[in-house]
Amino acid sequence: MKLLLISDEESPLFWDYYQPRRLRDIDLILAAGDLKAEYLTFLVTMGRAPLLYVHGNHDGSYEKSPPEGCVCADGDLVVEKGLRILGLGGCPLYNHGPHQYTEKQMERRIRKLRWKLFRAGGVDILLTHAPARGLGDAEDPAHRGFASFLPLMDRYHPRYLIHGHVHTRYGVRTGGTLRYGDTTIINACGYRILEIPDKE
Repeated sequence: MKLLLISDEESPLFWDYYQPRRLRDIDLILAAGDLKAEYLTFLVTMGRAPLLYVHGNHDGSYEKSPPEGCVCADGDLVVEKGLRILGLGGCPLYNHGPHQYTEKQMERRIRKLRWKLFRAGGVDILLTHAPARGLGDAEDPAHRGFASFLPLMDRYHPRYLIHGHVHTRYGVRTGGTLRYGDTTIINACGYRILEIPDKE
């Protein structure tokens, strides 16, 4: 299965210079926040793959004009293409803007999802906007990761954590992948292609 992971920066490859059939091999699109609603609508229209998204801290406009044809997974557990995807958008509170949370607020959001996690038997992909604390985040208040994602990964062992928020130009190690226990962590800033084996 081939996934297109996107976040924070609209890629000219899939936007300004899009060519027909560029999305033909993509089975699922996961958007980790801070992207124009029009961009998401374009991708889900031009491709044949469903698109799931969470909110970034600059996605306040989604309240009035959400991406069309896309599924909001923020604060929910969605099963798509056989994958259990848990969405937790937003970033740490730094200026009281939209989709910003204190650590305690994020912990409460996670607790509210425990029953869904239990019923689903766990989670395959954790789709977030902010990273986990100490794993590809930065030290400034706006770009620190959430510590509450660590026990979530410890308990449920998702195969992947996909996040955005920390741009490559910030000088943090964001271009590759990180490992935390059983979880591969990928920063989707711009775009990444992820190929994963089908679940047995």
